[in-house]
Amino acid sequence: MNSYLQLKINKDMNAKEFTGELLGTFILVLFGCGSVAVAVLFSEYTGIFQIGLAWGIGVMLAIYLTRHLSCAHLNPAVSIAMVLSKRMSFRKLPTYLTAQFLGAFLAGWAIFLLFAPSIEAYESVQEITRGSAESVATAKMFGEYYIQPGGAAVVSMPLAIAAEGFGTFLLVLLIFALTEGCNVGRPSDTMAPVFIGLTVTSIICLIAPLTQAGLNPARDFAPRLVACIMGWGDAAFPDHSGGFFWVYILGPIAGGALAAFFFLYVFEPVIKMKSNGCDCGK
Repeated sequence: MNSYLQLKINKDMNAKEFTGELLGTFILVLFGCGSVAVAVLFSEYTGIFQIGLAWGIGVMLAIYLTRHLSCAHLNPAVSIAMVLSKRMSFRKLPTYLTAQFLGAFLAGWAIFLLFAPSIEAYESVQEITRGSAESVATAKMFGEYYIQPGGAAVVSMPLAIAAEGFGTFLLVLLIFALTEGCNVGRPSDTMAPVFIGLTVTSIICLIAPLTQAGLNPARDFAPRLVACIMGWGDAAFPDHSGGFFWVYILGPIAGGALAAFFFLYVFEPVIKMKSNGCDCGK
């Protein structure tokens, strides 16, 4: 009887966490990629800050919406970092990852269906053939690209991997710092999602000129897959040396893992040290 009750509790908990991660990632990608689509198709945003702010607001709202259902990771790199830092059980990881990729995939479809007529009109006016190299101009509404036709930045694959890894390192480190109980300088639980959203905005402003700032394997791969299915084909995965995997999947996961170990073995022990007070004024 106890085994049955435990199994039912685990099943209910998995369903609750799956729903939270799916819905939260859907909202995050919908608002974030939607802002990129609006910028590309209608030129309604004038700079990276505005798009980054839209992403940050999307992250904030997604966390507020779903953190009572799951831990509101909304990012495979964050979930893996939580497991490595012993803040989440490994057995929960498949539930979180599946929900995150599915939520991002559904958001990719929502964006395509919402803007499909506008995309066709834009391609017609700009004389872009979907699936050609030039169609990266519209495919970037779904997945990120560290090499873009006519782009001003010169970015090699190693630099792109480093940029994505570094950006995700900062994101995960600040998530830990903003939510860890032993950090007395953290904001209240009520305000933490706001500061996490602002963290995303700040990192996008720093990294986006190089790689579009993916920072999230689900956010990149799932909408990119939608673009591939809906006619962009090779333009959705243009780097035949596997750049999308190394830069936008492995890079963020590695950066998040490094942040987990840094926080666990360096930062957390330091902030837990006993102190006799601040000596800054002496």
